[in-house]
Amino acid sequence: MLQNTLALLNRLPDAYVLAAGDVMLDRFVYGEAARLSPEAPVPVVEVRRKTWTPGGLGNVVMNLHALGAKALAAGVVGADGKADALRNLLQVALTDGSPGFLTDPDRPTTVKTRVIAGIQQVVRFDEESVRDVSPAVETAYMEGAAKAFPRAGALTVSDYGKGLLTPSVLSFLLAKAIEHGIPSVVDPKGSDYERYRGATLVTPNRAELSLALGRDLTRAPQDRLAEGGRELMARHGLENILITRSEDGMTLLLSCGKTMHLPTRARAVFDVSGAGDTVVAAMAAALAVGASLPEGAALASLAAGVVVGKVGTATASPEEIREWTAFAELSSAT
Repeated sequence: MLQNTLALLNRLPDAYVLAAGDVMLDRFVYGEAARLSPEAPVPVVEVRRKTWTPGGLGNVVMNLHALGAKALAAGVVGADGKADALRNLLQVALTDGSPGFLTDPDRPTTVKTRVIAGIQQVVRFDEESVRDVSPAVETAYMEGAAKAFPRAGALTVSDYGKGLLTPSVLSFLLAKAIEHGIPSVVDPKGSDYERYRGATLVTPNRAELSLALGRDLTRAPQDRLAEGGRELMARHGLENILITRSEDGMTLLLSCGKTMHLPTRARAVFDVSGAGDTVVAAMAAALAVGASLPEGAALASLAAGVVVGKVGTATASPEEIREWTAFAELSSAT
């Protein structure tokens, strides 16, 4: 199975994935905290450096690019300098003919700022609007996205609840994927999973699954998580679910009734920020070249093992995946 998964990496340059949904900028402020503030019981972080990276849909695009796949992105940004910065960062990762990022002058570009002392995140603050986009923006967005479907081998939808994925937009994207006969992978948000009916795969984490079911499963063993996932599938007519469990791996629930628990192969877990985006990207890229859901999940597990060993929003390249897999096999044999 492992060798088949690694062989799949060679096919990813043939993958074309339409990545739709909420795009944002992730700003990281790195420093050291050696004392508490005299003004409040909070650490004083002495800033050493700052970085900007694409987040949300943007991180999915960067992960697709790192894997060697072709990304066709469709998002919405504000009419501000942050949008220009985001476009510049993503330019290298977008395939010719990508719909790109529609400007909505009535909203800001979403920015999430994380302050990290050493390797520990101290605080995060967000600049955003979560109101629904206007009907005019909905129409323009759907027209742009529609042009990319004939080239796409798979669709990803990154739902961060920022107002783009209205019922009209989401149902349009999923219906278009069905019309074109391509699989769709949804990174969900909120408690209403009825809106994801028609998706090939939905990828909640433990907290998102708990919210959707109305009970806490964040510390539940994998068998109870699987039971909860099956309940969610039955409740909303979902085809397949992949429950991501951070450093504990993931659980794939298939419509045929099969359940697979996959461990995350990680040397160490420093930061799980953005790991869900890596899972979505790897799974969609695999499906775009004809891989099965179990094959895609196995690849996603390897990719996630690489990114959780990094600090900040990160990606996993085929070289890194092969290197880490070889290291893991050598370590298990000694």
